[in-house]
Amino acid sequence: MAKVIASQLRKGNVVDIDSRLYVVLTAQNFHPGKGTPVTQIDMRRISDGVKVSERWKTTETVERAVVEDQNFQFLYEDGEGYHFMNPETYDQVAVSGDIIGDDKAYLSEGMKVVLSIHEGNAIALELPRQVTLEVMETEPVVKGQTASSSYKPAILSNGIRTGVPPHVSAGTRIVVLTEDGSYVERAKD
Repeated sequence: MAKVIASQLRKGNVVDIDSRLYVVLTAQNFHPGKGTPVTQIDMRRISDGVKVSERWKTTETVERAVVEDQNFQFLYEDGEGYHFMNPETYDQVAVSGDIIGDDKAYLSEGMKVVLSIHEGNAIALELPRQVTLEVMETEPVVKGQTASSSYKPAILSNGIRTGVPPHVSAGTRIVVLTEDGSYVERAKD
């Protein structure tokens, strides 16, 4: 086990609290004008899937569990779960849907991901930071709307809703962050 300060925890990290493993779902640092900065962590207990919220001072230490991060490639989904293959050893792993969570919308065939393995079991998934998706539906441009003013709603090829600049139309490929589904830029392909 390695101790880390709470402000260094990120999505996908695995922590050991009272001899139970938790995977970090979200981590936010708050710096109020007065008072001590705190880190708000939303986690899922690996043993039973229960979601827990914790708040620590940013300087408090937390036990980070020893997990092995391995590169895998997403193959397919079926009744058993989500199947991944290690490109070096060709070993295949089936991961249950509760471990994948909301990230399943971003999975595409052949995508390279990082699986956190603890005692032979996959316990967390880390997606690439950005993915390229196609805009399926969006509102038409409103005359007089400037490019820097506001974003308009759009539905992407994976079903996720996001906001895009006014110049983006249906059929355009865009880059989005997998962390929150927000627009980054037009795809350069």
